[in-house]
Amino acid sequence: MPSRWEQVVVDAADPARLARWWAEALGYVIVNEAPDEVEIRRAPDQMPGLLFTPVADVKGAKNRLHIDLRPDDQEAEVERLVGMGARSVDIGQGDVPWVVLADPEGNEFCVLSGTST
Repeated sequence: MPSRWEQVVVDAADPARLARWWAEALGYVIVNEAPDEVEIRRAPDQMPGLLFTPVADVKGAKNRLHIDLRPDDQEAEVERLVGMGARSVDIGQGDVPWVVLADPEGNEFCVLSGTST
């Protein structure tokens, strides 16, 4: 039997703050909060989730794994996320139909156009 994808672990300087940011960005809920980790999911019984854990070191390079978001309205979603504290970043993506942003701790993610290709 194959494994099930349960969560992606996100290293964070401030796990509670970053988990709340992503919960708002994705419309997720906090399903577990402890001093050393915070987990969010679409709903308490729906996996996968994002698990935020503390780290002392500072992010130093482009993420090797990132989240892609596909909203109905790319421009409006980019504006909303930037208003929440995301920022535009250039990771050498060139002229592409997606927008690369970074969350408040610098983790890159992409906002794709509203239609899949």
